[in-house]
Amino acid sequence: MNIDEINQQLQHKSPREIVAWALQLGKKSVVTTNFRPYESAILHLVTKQKKDIPVLWCDTGYNTPQTYKHAELLIESLALNIHLYVPKQSVAHRNVVLGLPAVDDINHSLFTEQVKLEPFQRAMKEHTPEVWFTNLRKGQTAFRDTINVVSISKDGVLKVSPFYHYTDDQLEAYTTVHKLPNEFSYFDPTKVANNRECGLHI
Repeated sequence: MNIDEINQQLQHKSPREIVAWALQLGKKSVVTTNFRPYESAILHLVTKQKKDIPVLWCDTGYNTPQTYKHAELLIESLALNIHLYVPKQSVAHRNVVLGLPAVDDINHSLFTEQVKLEPFQRAMKEHTPEVWFTNLRKGQTAFRDTINVVSISKDGVLKVSPFYHYTDDQLEAYTTVHKLPNEFSYFDPTKVANNRECGLHI
């Protein structure tokens, strides 16, 4: 499977057509979410074509109350086949022994491993997907500018980002047309700044 040829083939396809292409491969698929802004778009797009696709949510435990309410609303309204993964340590435990390290703190990598990487690796190991739908977009981080609609993860999973070339305005239009809720009160303690990579996609 030549990724460059696939991306060339898909370059003029709509997000819906990209999802249809990936699903027709007949491979085991998942979609991941953290319920950040515009996640309703990717969840709606994929579940419209595969209702029972596993939706993997790795909850760091540090989401805002608004994000948790937003997640519950989407889980119910889209009837998501949600699979929740949480860190092995509680927030209360971690606050005592590690706290919430700043990004330049030596303990930040351990913090990221505990709250995001380990739960994600556990989720992927349990579900063993061959196709992974994400809402990665060009312009989010320097690394994401180097990939495309279709890429291969470090573990060899076909990663599909149907909205890769979409702007915020285009996603806003999508959520408006489909009457999807959105929520901007989101915080990722492993990234802090939006242009930082969290480690899942590198």
